[in-house]
Amino acid sequence: MSEVITEYRNQNTKDIDLLSTVDMVRKMNEEDKLVALAVEDEAEHIAEAIDLIAKQFLKGGRLFYFGAGTSGRLGILDASECPPTFSVPHDMVQGRIAGGKDAFLYSVEGAEDNFDLGVEDAKILTDKDVCVVISASGNPKYLLGVLQQAEEVGAKTIAITCNSNGRIAEEAGLVICVEVGPEVIAGSSRLKAGTAQKMILNMLSTGSMIKIGKTYENFMIDLKAVNEKLKDRAIRIVAQIADVSHAEALSTLLKCDWEIKTAIVSITQNLDIEKSREELKKYGGVLRKIMYKPQMA
Repeated sequence: MSEVITEYRNQNTKDIDLLSTVDMVRKMNEEDKLVALAVEDEAEHIAEAIDLIAKQFLKGGRLFYFGAGTSGRLGILDASECPPTFSVPHDMVQGRIAGGKDAFLYSVEGAEDNFDLGVEDAKILTDKDVCVVISASGNPKYLLGVLQQAEEVGAKTIAITCNSNGRIAEEAGLVICVEVGPEVIAGSSRLKAGTAQKMILNMLSTGSMIKIGKTYENFMIDLKAVNEKLKDRAIRIVAQIADVSHAEALSTLLKCDWEIKTAIVSITQNLDIEKSREELKKYGGVLRKIMYKPQMA
């Protein structure tokens, strides 16, 4: 079996164990600088993936991340941050890791090599869903099982990998391949490959949420104001978008149970809270459609 690209030795870091600590840091930072450029090369494929995910969301579909080890943990991390950031249901974006919940904290030996486990975990998929498989090497049998089951039910499939010769790149419907080059420590794909994966996942979830109206301009208008920091942010968002004082923003948010979009519609359209909620419902919750709708003469 030929060596995969993620196992190559990095010639730039052969002396890393002899360097001073600050030079070690600089060497790692120089390698990390290459990651953003490699991700940039895949911009069109990432955009295609975002549009696909948003389209399926609007059909009532869900987004699933599947991975093993670091890749699985990154998927779970991204999924877990969607509900508080965008006020979406907890089942709308989900992460699955080979070996189950225990594998999030501890290594579960052999899980990534288990094809049948991938099939079983992917039985949650439907034909409305998007299945994203994540792997630096692109070869875990677990993910091949996931992809087989996804194809069986008609789910859309996307692969995120750092190896164009990996098996998941052959099996997925859309491939995002970011070739970041050899790692600082040979084979440690939690480094550059992991950073690339995190960047891409940020784009997929954030981009698809923007596409379905979960932001207004670059404001986080669907956040859940569940603590003091987020309540303060909600007040500032309403004050800035509606162009009112913080006091008026707070007063309106208190009337509508801290629903940012409802408060903005109430202030800018001069509507009571219930009418504001009805207006949002009429426009599918997309604030921009209300803010820029044609005004009656």
